[in-house]
Amino acid sequence: MLSTAVHPSGNNSSAEPVTRPKPTLLVVDDEEGPRQSLYVVFKEDYHVLLAENGPRALELARENKVDAAVLDIRMVGMSGMEVLERLKEVDPAIEVIMLTAYETIDTVRQALRFGACDYINKPFDLNTMRAAVASAMDRRSFSDEIRCNNEKLASLQAELQDQRLQEEITRARGEIYASIIHDINGPLTIISGFIQLINQRIGDAKQVEGDDLEMVKDRFKRITRQVTNCIEISQRYLSFMRQHTSENARVRINQILDDLKELVAAHPSAQGNRLQIQPLAADTLVQINGTDLIQVLLNLAINGFQATPQPHTVDIRGILLSSPLDLSSLSDGPHDRFLNREGFKNSLPMVELTVQDDGPGISADLIEKIFQPYFTTKAPERGTGLGLSIVQRLVKEARGGLHLHSEPGKGTAFHLYLPAWAMTTVR
Repeated sequence: MLSTAVHPSGNNSSAEPVTRPKPTLLVVDDEEGPRQSLYVVFKEDYHVLLAENGPRALELARENKVDAAVLDIRMVGMSGMEVLERLKEVDPAIEVIMLTAYETIDTVRQALRFGACDYINKPFDLNTMRAAVASAMDRRSFSDEIRCNNEKLASLQAELQDQRLQEEITRARGEIYASIIHDINGPLTIISGFIQLINQRIGDAKQVEGDDLEMVKDRFKRITRQVTNCIEISQRYLSFMRQHTSENARVRINQILDDLKELVAAHPSAQGNRLQIQPLAADTLVQINGTDLIQVLLNLAINGFQATPQPHTVDIRGILLSSPLDLSSLSDGPHDRFLNREGFKNSLPMVELTVQDDGPGISADLIEKIFQPYFTTKAPERGTGLGLSIVQRLVKEARGGLHLHSEPGKGTAFHLYLPAWAMTTVR
């Protein structure tokens, strides 16, 4: 952010504009003492702007990005209430703390109705003031994060739309576009679920406080992660279409398993079923893009949950292998398939991740077909037939291997093998 340095007197200096990484705090009071006191208290933490009256405050708000303001209610000329209302017109996201020596219930109600986030009595306690300003800055940061996420989503939608308009690429890469929609649908489903939870919790509330506020903050942090996943998925596919690869990608297994637990728990297919995740005894780095690994495990887990409408269990666990695989014992047969046998990097260090369900299993005639694009035995609203074909492609790109073993009546197990880094243990 660029803004002009402001002298404690409230007047702009002649200094050239400089980069201000700190949040900006506007202090509005027609008394010199409180203005200077707040300047001294907050000058090390924030970029502090001082205004001796309402018109000056509005002028500074128009010229600078103000994150929060401390505003005296009773001032000569323009009242604090009027300044509050006008500040919200300049930037509705400004968080305003009202400062008053003449508190009444009607005054407090009016301030909150106009959009103030807090009020403090004069003479103020420094700890109370610091806490109020810190909370206001957190609110503004939270608001900016939401706005930024909305902009990222809009940018992503525009980018995808531009790609759809390129007819030649669409014809040549039809499967890629279907894969994009399939992969992004997972995070979008989670985002939709979190938004429904927020709406159910706060409804039409005009003010959110206490536990409700903490719940909303937590859900928006989770939504932010899913927005990031959407963006990373789109960037991954764009990179794929441009033939760019990330050979040095690596990710922590247990971190991915933690993220996967949250994703799967919020997915509609998991409702009524049981999920068990057993992480590695010591976290380990594997050579694969983190978004790719999430998509592989998520597709395998959802495939397991959708194996039957009856309640059942999906178990996910990881181990660090002590020896390479004996591929001769993993030959294809009526109950087995091994993917990427030729491109598989079968050397230590290596991690095995197993996704297993106790569903009805897969018949021999279907095992030959389930990795084909668009093949599915599910109803149209339950599957596209792309999940396992995407898994196959991502495993191949990572030089990993995937062993499928399934027997009717005995469930299904996918064993994913991925190369790890020589320094495997992560402290």
